[in-house]
Amino acid sequence: MKRLRNASPLMIGAAVAVGVLAIVLVLHLRSDPVDSIEVQPAPLVQSVLVSGRMANQSRVFLGSTITGRVREVRVREGARVKSGELLVALEDFEQRAAAAQAEAAARSAESRLDSQRQLLGPVAAQQLAQARATASTAQRERERSESLFKQGFIGQARLDEARRAADVADAQLKAAEAQAEANLKGSELEGSVARVAEARAAADLARARLQQTRIVAPADALVLERLVEPGQIVQAGSRLVELSIEGAVELVAQVDEKFLGQLAPGQPAAVVADAFPGTPFTAKVKSVAPVVDAQRGSVEVKLEMDQVPPFLRNDMTLSIEIETARRDRVMAVPGEALRGSGPASQVLVIEDGKAVARTVKPGLRTLTAVEIVEGLKAGERVVTDARVQPGARVRAGAPRAASATSNVSTDVVKSFSRE
Repeated sequence: MKRLRNASPLMIGAAVAVGVLAIVLVLHLRSDPVDSIEVQPAPLVQSVLVSGRMANQSRVFLGSTITGRVREVRVREGARVKSGELLVALEDFEQRAAAAQAEAAARSAESRLDSQRQLLGPVAAQQLAQARATASTAQRERERSESLFKQGFIGQARLDEARRAADVADAQLKAAEAQAEANLKGSELEGSVARVAEARAAADLARARLQQTRIVAPADALVLERLVEPGQIVQAGSRLVELSIEGAVELVAQVDEKFLGQLAPGQPAAVVADAFPGTPFTAKVKSVAPVVDAQRGSVEVKLEMDQVPPFLRNDMTLSIEIETARRDRVMAVPGEALRGSGPASQVLVIEDGKAVARTVKPGLRTLTAVEIVEGLKAGERVVTDARVQPGARVRAGAPRAASATSNVSTDVVKSFSRE
């Protein structure tokens, strides 16, 4: 006590200051460490990850249009075929015989028509000329006989005979004209022409039926499945071969309809085949279906590729990540750091050892991150622990900064759809 009474005021003040500092230090050390991030400008990417498949725009089943027995199958699965190449042949004995018979009938009809035109026509023309000459002579004889009868040089019997001869000649002329008309351009010729046309049509039909025994590739294609074997009986309409017509290929994915507002043609996508995970490639959205599949609750998205990888196969399962939005340099915080919504959105910022509420303006949202358009500066620390209340004394835990590769800046929306 004697020492305290003898101490100077300066010494007493220093002792008090040391005590206060010790109390502050103790209080600071007693503040709880909380999870937080240091906000820095970083890219923010919104994407939708879906399961899709490769699909050729034209896949066809080639079938039989007649009933018959398979004589030969020339292709196997995976073979590439050219347009017009024979794939499957049916037995064609009956069809060949019918085609030969029809061809013979057509040639016979054509021969008769040629004979009519080349032989009957000239004969009819010659007969017509002869009938005309006879009729002309008979007419002159009748006129001469009538003149002689008037002069009294011949009798009535002679005149009647001349007149009958002229009438007969006229009748023969009309018959010759009718025959010539029929042979050259009348009903007989038309009948012959019709018979030729009918025979030709029958021959064409027989050839068509013969051709139906040969199933050929309609275009350059890839054989997907061989559905028959030699000796098998097939009915009209039976499927024989499935082909993938060579041409543009596309990727098809079913996306949950809740992401419909984020999708648009032209968006880039990263694609990985489940069978070749080490060989990713790129694509872009070609179209978004105008209707929603009510049963699946999904919308169909088609994507196109600038270059098709050689390992792709029809119906191959693919993981497709479609980039739906991107911000190159933004302030972003984890979704759990944002409190409230709309104009009342807030985050807790660590200031002087306290969690201070600050109103912010959110922008682009993903499932794990939110863009902060206004209210934050680079370097500030934001509390990510939802249990911390405003005004609480806190201190930052282990440093964790937002980066382009963290869950804060890159969000993958998983929406797998299985058919």
